[in-house]
This record gives sequence, structure tokens and C-alpha cells, in this order.
Amino acid sequence: MRVFKTKWFARFARREGLADSKLVETIKEIESGLIEADYGGGLVKKRVARDGGGKSGGYRSIIAYRSMSRCIFMFCFAKNDKENLDKNEVVAYKNAAAIYLGFSDMEITAAVEKREMEEVEYHDETV
Repeated sequence: MRVFKTKWFARFARREGLADSKLVETIKEIESGLIEADYGGGLVKKRVARDGGGKSGGYRSIIAYRSMSRCIFMFCFAKNDKENLDKNEVVAYKNAAAIYLGFSDMEITAAVEKREMEEVEYHDETV
């Protein structure tokens, strides 16, 4: 499994103090079947806890996810800032998820080199 953050998400995470370790915890929960919403097409919504706080007061992350393969954190918001995605946003993120999940390894490498995405260090203990 390779895990990435989009440029936007990486900036948001730095500004909010959202550590990569929280993202890794989130992926492990997704892999065990714990998600808040499955929009289809590889797009899921998952809660991410704030440091020192619980998930209910934390963030909602929008993730492009392909089991055992690739995960891209695309967008994140605090529940007190936004309740949920509207229909147009879901369509837009599903389209983006299809693009990200369709990237070849070469396209992923190019996106990381151009700093359009950052890779999160992830070790799968099940292997």
C-alpha cells in the first residue's frame, strides 16, 4: 500500500498540525472496514482525530482509496466548518479519485517530484 497527500491536503495538514501518524491510523481503520461513507468509485470519507482529541470533534477526510494498493488524501474539513459534501462536490471528488487511482507508477513519481503530491511513510505489518 502506498499512501499520498495532495498538495492541498499536505498544506492543510501542516497548518492544522495533523501528523502523518494520524493518517496511517486512518488507513489502518479503513483497511479493517471502518469508514463513515463510501461514495463509490474509490472515494471514501473517514474521520481523523485531532491531536489530543477524539474523532467526533476532529476532521472529515476525503480519500481516494484502492484496497491493498493506493490511498490519496485529497481533502479535509472540520465538522464545525462544514457538515458534509454536497452532490456537486461528491461528483468532483469521484472524478479526481478516478484520475489519481488511474495514475501509473511513472505518473505518481512525476507528481511527487513536482510536489503535487507527497508520499506518507506507511508500513503494512500484515505482509
